[in-house]
Amino acid sequence: MLETSILVLCAFSFCAGFVDAIVGGGGLIQTPALLFLFPSYPVPALLGTTKIPSFSGTALATYTYSKKVRMHTKLLIVMGITAFAASFLGSSMVSKLPNQFLKPFMLCVLVGIAIYTFLNKGFGQNTEARPPVRNAWPLSIAIVAVIGFYDGFFGPGTGSFFILLFVGVMGLDFLHASAHAKSVNLATNMASIIYFGVKGLIIWKMAIPMAISNLCGSFFGARLAILKGNKMVRYFFLAVICCTILRFAYDLFIKGQ
Repeated sequence: MLETSILVLCAFSFCAGFVDAIVGGGGLIQTPALLFLFPSYPVPALLGTTKIPSFSGTALATYTYSKKVRMHTKLLIVMGITAFAASFLGSSMVSKLPNQFLKPFMLCVLVGIAIYTFLNKGFGQNTEARPPVRNAWPLSIAIVAVIGFYDGFFGPGTGSFFILLFVGVMGLDFLHASAHAKSVNLATNMASIIYFGVKGLIIWKMAIPMAISNLCGSFFGARLAILKGNKMVRYFFLAVICCTILRFAYDLFIKGQ
């Protein structure tokens, strides 16, 4: 049964790596799937486990984009340091909070993500470049701190949030926003891996096969200029999230756990 669940999880991880490499939001597939398939495991350990495949896929996507896209190095260094510190803080909060708090919190977050995905019909589509807003650097760093903390604390959707930041605030086009988002996301993943790894909150028997699957998905996804079947992916987001919402709601309101 465990082996079968891990195989199913690897399929989700492959899809997550594929989608995340192109439009971000792979965590919306991978993390809910892990939480849904292994509801009896401690939540901090499951969240820590997702950081390994997320890092592997993001690293490959970052490398692929860096060969084709001109990067704003100074901006990335400042944002990377900020995101690393914020993510480490967020991860430290997860390990200190019991499941009784995390499950209601994640239920609310997932409901919000589901509503956002449902209402945003253009989620993951190419975005035209816009002029950066006034005081873009300070605003971006502040937003990165919030997103970084969220990634360390929970994580799903972080890549998409970073893309929206770089498009909406910094005025980058979709390709450049994706490349920069991957770079900053690497810093948040690394911070979480360090913290969860030291605390022993990574389930390696799941993390390693997930990482390999995510890496394979990212390999193919990063090489596609346009994601085909985007509507299907959007429906897939909603289906997995809704299943997790129903499971958490069942645990909280019916089983009382």
